[in-house]
Amino acid sequence: MSEFPRVLIAGCGDVGTRLALRLQARGWTVYGLRRNVAALPETIHAVAGDLHADACPAAWPQGQLDYLVYCAAATTHDEAGYRAAYVEGLRRVLGWLAQHGQRPRRVLFASSSGVYGQQQGEWVDEDSPAEAQSYSARIMREAESLALNSGLPATTVRLTGLYGPGRQWLLNQVRNGYRVSETPPLFGNRIHVDDAAGLMAHLLEADHSGVALDNCYLGVDDEPAPLHEVVAWLREQLGVSHWSDEAQVRRAGSKRCRNARARSLGWAPQYPSYREGYSAILQDA
Repeated sequence: MSEFPRVLIAGCGDVGTRLALRLQARGWTVYGLRRNVAALPETIHAVAGDLHADACPAAWPQGQLDYLVYCAAATTHDEAGYRAAYVEGLRRVLGWLAQHGQRPRRVLFASSSGVYGQQQGEWVDEDSPAEAQSYSARIMREAESLALNSGLPATTVRLTGLYGPGRQWLLNQVRNGYRVSETPPLFGNRIHVDDAAGLMAHLLEADHSGVALDNCYLGVDDEPAPLHEVVAWLREQLGVSHWSDEAQVRRAGSKRCRNARARSLGWAPQYPSYREGYSAILQDA
């Protein structure tokens, strides 16, 4: 294996590009596969390709690839869109690897904590039952299984609610007087996009240095928090005093995810809670 690994990031969007830049800065050779390669930084080797098309991209990297990161996002949020992005897209990329005789040292698959169906504020870790029955959860578990049974070493990273620059849905809702139920508390889990990229970079570098990885890690900050607490804090930061005339919002699901397994590898989030993460967003704004 080369001193500086070669990695292909399939679905190199927001999180994938942040990951690519981290790895490239550390000497890795990074290939980014996406439809619109004009959006990629110049330091990333562009691979123009469509995960929904059967044809292998013409710019597919030649020679050995040390790692594959599958970091796609669904373009349509329905069952067909999820299956196309997470199952069929991954199946195509694995086929393109086989077509070129490439056997990466490890596949890293960006999954979701939505696979968990716990709703009573339970603490959840990688060994907790993942039995949510929504179509998105079922398809994501199917994609995880495809990665883990691909014949290549594989690790899934179950990311929680991503937020950060350009991901300001909650901020906009709070500005509009967003109401949320307080009892019972609705625990939510989140991770800043930079920390999501940082966790995946940490896992790849750990594997490259010979550390044995588990087959699953939760990507979450240090402090799952009740949604009404987060909303109250954001209202104070934004100076919002009005409430929406609409009824209180009751979100489905309530769980608290642990990051102990990721932390045991030496990873720590740059933004340990929503306070640090949203403070940085508001400061930049």
